[in-house]
Amino acid sequence: MNTVNHQFRLARRPNGAVSRSDFDYVAAPLEAPAEGQVQIQILYVSLDPAMRGWMAPSEDSYMPPVAIGEVMRAIAVGRVTASQHPGFAVGEHVSGMLGVQEYAISNGQGLNKVDPKLAPLPLYLGGLGMTGLTAYFGLLDVGQPKAGDTVVVSGAAGAVGMIVGQIAKLKGARVIGIAGGADKVRYLIEELGFDAAIDYKNEDVAEALKKHAPKGVDVFFDNVGGAILDAVLGRLAMGARVVICGAISQYNNTSAMQGPSNYMQIMIKRATMRGVMVLDYYPRAMEAIVAMGGWIAEGKLKTREDVVQGLDTFPETFAKLFSGGNNGKLVLQVAA
Repeated sequence: MNTVNHQFRLARRPNGAVSRSDFDYVAAPLEAPAEGQVQIQILYVSLDPAMRGWMAPSEDSYMPPVAIGEVMRAIAVGRVTASQHPGFAVGEHVSGMLGVQEYAISNGQGLNKVDPKLAPLPLYLGGLGMTGLTAYFGLLDVGQPKAGDTVVVSGAAGAVGMIVGQIAKLKGARVIGIAGGADKVRYLIEELGFDAAIDYKNEDVAEALKKHAPKGVDVFFDNVGGAILDAVLGRLAMGARVVICGAISQYNNTSAMQGPSNYMQIMIKRATMRGVMVLDYYPRAMEAIVAMGGWIAEGKLKTREDVVQGLDTFPETFAKLFSGGNNGKLVLQVAA
């Protein structure tokens, strides 16, 4: 019987890129659940750019930072291995904010039951999880694409971006993806059906947008910020909607975050720029899950999970998010 719970705890606030030395990898005693609690063996951990923000010291955010010495916060999916909670039985599968560790203890708040018979477990961390909800509501509620619109997505080969682009296509839009590398560009066009794709590592994004969006950009779904945000702001169409989902190009900065110098285009083109936070849409989660589950079942929506084996690889695997080394939704497999 296992009596140890391996955990990654935040040891210090990273300065720039995250490294293994920013964490303590510890073997803690395995806790048993008390009355009203449930013990969960974690099977898969979701690795998301937002986790870098949770390591920062700022209190001015949508949730407090991870404290020094705490288990690194992360969404995960796992199997109930012991229960003193009337709502959860041993053997059931659940997802929630369970952390980067082998086992978690929960009082049931924020836990959602998932069924591995309906979909592979990693999918509940991607297309049918926070990633999918972000893409669905961010595009449809905030971006509000119409048939015939030109929609541009940055980080288009990433977990959120690939879903955004496909949903935009389903709604009749013309979709342009921005991604890094020839393989990702090829994937967007040949596998996901994007109308065009721009390789920001080897192309001038502003010039490429003139070619692919000659009438301007109606909806821009931004995951990266920085220079790419500036380039797209320079190509906005009248009445454009800009959705700010993330700024992955800025998260490892050691200096101040780079803001858009082309922001006056928002006034000139009577555009709007609005942030999207998935937490706001949790009460409507089933709306998105039902819609996207249907599209996946019908073959109209493709997902791709990049699953890496081993809890102990967490720091190096997490770093792939910022080098562009992942292909699709990055997931860490902890146990079978």
